[in-house]
Amino acid sequence: MTMVRHTIQFFGNVQGVGFRYTACAVAKHFDITGYVRNCSNGSVELIIEGTSRETKLFLDSLREKMSGHIEKVKITESQATAEFFGFGIR
Repeated sequence: MTMVRHTIQFFGNVQGVGFRYTACAVAKHFDITGYVRNCSNGSVELIIEGTSRETKLFLDSLREKMSGHIEKVKITESQATAEFFGFGIR
């Protein structure tokens, strides 16, 4: 299967609300790798790699759990690099 990489920025009330920990908890249920981190501009950056199906299912689940906090999402897709082993917080 073809692997993809998504770089996602979440904007809104996304810091200090358990967003990163929720992302880690949700990631355990999907075959994805990458990380989540807070950014200095108040957004949360998420970089994930996996199949198109797994990344979509993961993002749908995360958006559902954090829907009250997300105002805007910016997604960039590129080729996977296979540089990650597991998913974590940075």
